[in-house]
Amino acid sequence: MGVFWKEWAAPTIVLAMLPGVAGAAETSVHLASLDWPPYSSEAAPHGASEAVARQAFAAMGYSLQTDFMPWQRATTVGKTDKTYFGYYPEYYSTDLTDCLFSDSMGNSPLGLVERKDANLVGKSLDDLKTVTIGTVSGYVNTAEFDTRAKDGRISVEEADDDITNLRKVAAGRIPAAVIDSNVMAYYLASDADLKAQRGALVFDGSAFENKTLHVCFRKDDEGKKMAEAFNQGLKKIDVKAIMDAYLKENLK
Repeated sequence: MGVFWKEWAAPTIVLAMLPGVAGAAETSVHLASLDWPPYSSEAAPHGASEAVARQAFAAMGYSLQTDFMPWQRATTVGKTDKTYFGYYPEYYSTDLTDCLFSDSMGNSPLGLVERKDANLVGKSLDDLKTVTIGTVSGYVNTAEFDTRAKDGRISVEEADDDITNLRKVAAGRIPAAVIDSNVMAYYLASDADLKAQRGALVFDGSAFENKTLHVCFRKDDEGKKMAEAFNQGLKKIDVKAIMDAYLKENLK
C-alpha cells in the first residue's frame, strides 16, 4: 500500500528481539505495502499513509523501509514472513483476525464512483441490488457491503486495481465501483484518459463510510511489541495534519 529516501538506505536489520526505544535508533523496520496513491506509492512523492508511518516510527527511533508488491501478496507476507513486521494501509475489520491492528493512522472516505447518467447518487445498498458494482480483488470494503456481496444480494465484478475500475465505469462497462474519494481524485488528475472523462463521473459516499487506516502487524510477540511502539509514535505526531498537508499538496 523499495526504500524511499536516501537516508533510509542503511542495511535492513530484521529483529529477532526488539530493543527498547533507547536502543532502537537507526533500526530499520520492514513493512509491505501496495501501490495505492495517494496513500502509498513507490514513486515520489510516495504517499500520505507512508508519511504518517515514517514519522510515527521515527518518533520512536526507528526508520521505515517499505517494499511494494501486489496487494494480496503484501497481506500474505506481512502476516507470515518474518522479514516483515506487517503491512499497510489496511481498513479495520473485525473479520481480519490474523493480524494486530495499529491505532488509526488516518482516514479513507469510501464510496462509489458512478457515471452521472446511471442516476445512482444517494441510493441505498437495497437500491443497488440490481446493479453490478466494481470491486478490487482482496480489498475490504464495508462489513455490510461485503456481506451482501458474499451472499449474492449485491452483484460485484472484481478487478485487479482501482484504476481498472475507474476506466470500466468511465467507458460504461459497469455503472459504478467502490473507491476511496482521494484515490479517485488522484487518478482523475494524473491519468490522461481518465482526465478527459471527469465530467461524466461523480463520487457518491452516501451508502458507505469514512474508514480508518491501520498498519496490520504480525500476530506474534515481535509484532505486538512493534505495534505498541508504533502506537506510541502515533501519539507523538499530528496524524491529521500530516495527512491533510500531503493530500493538499498532491491532489491539486
